[in-house]
Amino acid sequence: MLRLMLGSKSDEELVALAQSDAPGGADAMQALLSRHYDRLYAICRRVAGNDADAADGCQEALMSIVRGLPRYDGRAAFKTWSYRVATNACLDELRRRKRRPLAVAETPEAIGDGPWLDDRVVDSDHLDHALAQLPEEFRLPVVLRDVGGLDYAEIAATLDIPPGTVRSRIARGRRQLTELLGEGDQTQPRSRKSGAGGNQKPSDERRKP
Repeated sequence: MLRLMLGSKSDEELVALAQSDAPGGADAMQALLSRHYDRLYAICRRVAGNDADAADGCQEALMSIVRGLPRYDGRAAFKTWSYRVATNACLDELRRRKRRPLAVAETPEAIGDGPWLDDRVVDSDHLDHALAQLPEEFRLPVVLRDVGGLDYAEIAATLDIPPGTVRSRIARGRRQLTELLGEGDQTQPRSRKSGAGGNQKPSDERRKP
């Protein structure tokens, strides 16, 4: 009954309860983590590029969210804030494993503002392979935009780079992904009317919090 009641509450209501000393605070935290877990893991999976690092990064992200929630001030939506935490946790995990991003030159290019990966039907393994071939500078902003749904200002704040650089890297990353994915049956426009398609969820076994 409590789980059903908490499930009907907004993120803001759950955050307020989790930050308070009222009964049910721990359950509210659990409800928040469970609600956003799939997308948090998806971001970690695309950032890390493999299951092992994604699992470690996501677990670290969940712990960081729990530790950081008392300091969360609500200026950004909980979803946005938690995605930033997940990204930084994955970056920390990759740095611990000595997988630092490669330096690349910036070339400003005009791009649209809408998500790109969500408009394509791409085999998950094929997409993972393509993303893994992108330099981290390109992969991170593309994932944050097209998987996390963050805007350019939020991505700039997360990665500590100028918004113009975010736009450039997303443009170049999407262009390289298009070349890597190629044309044909594996990449097709998604029917918005039917809602079919989209990225498949990772097939690895994992436990929700």
